[in-house]
Amino acid sequence: MTEEVAEKVAQPTPDPEAQRQEWVRTQFQKANRFLAEKGVIPNKVLTDESRYLAPYLAIWKMESKQPKKQTFWVMSGDLPSDYVDVKVAETARDAIRHFSMMWQLKAENLHKSGVTKDPTQLKFAQLLISRAESLYKMNQDEKLWA
Repeated sequence: MTEEVAEKVAQPTPDPEAQRQEWVRTQFQKANRFLAEKGVIPNKVLTDESRYLAPYLAIWKMESKQPKKQTFWVMSGDLPSDYVDVKVAETARDAIRHFSMMWQLKAENLHKSGVTKDPTQLKFAQLLISRAESLYKMNQDEKLWA
């Protein structure tokens, strides 16, 4: 057996469920950090209403105590983290549709304001549009919500 083959044989094969759980844990930490940066201290996650599509998207329904008791939809994953008050969307699916529309509008406003002449702002606007389109497709895919 060559050294290269022996090395491959010696390495355990990754457990897909363990990888998914690690991804979910990482996204949960990312969502918590994001809220904390916005001055919101999460208190509780409503896991039954939260959804995960590893490795792309996690949408969390989170309650906060501080600065006041509120509930939010918080999104993390392979996209910009964002949050909205739970009042704008009843379900995780509705929240994804809301983020999609909101990001399309943000990107349009960036273009209209002229800040997209800055390459960094242009790249951000393009990212928002790309992810908004992906979110819309996810929202429309019945197989994801069955």
